[in-house]
Amino acid sequence: MAQLEHVNITVADPKKTAARLSELFGWHTRWEGSAMGGAGYTVHVGSDDSYVAVYSGSDPDQTVPRSDASYATRGALNHIGVVVEDIDATEKKVREMGYDPHSHADYEPGRRFYFYDEDGVEFEVVCYD
Repeated sequence: MAQLEHVNITVADPKKTAARLSELFGWHTRWEGSAMGGAGYTVHVGSDDSYVAVYSGSDPDQTVPRSDASYATRGALNHIGVVVEDIDATEKKVREMGYDPHSHADYEPGRRFYFYDEDGVEFEVVCYD
């Protein structure tokens, strides 16, 4: 059986994003350093089994802001889904960090909500009861 190991996203500040994801989801930094070819910086943050690679090029100011058309753009990242044990506690943390949870839903197989971070990355937070 295949298993997803990681996704790689572009952000303005990889260290800041990795710290925020660690605080929110209880993850840890698995590796960090110069990106391939020395063109930027990457932090791998997640669990022992999978991670999110947060990358920034050598000039973070050249990154393009999020487009609201990700669901209509081929190859675009729509959201990153994260399973948590306590969705209410996680939503509280999300709000305390200044993010706006939206699109709450409760249907099989679990409860969920979404939020955008400051880089425009959308996260889906899911709890399977």
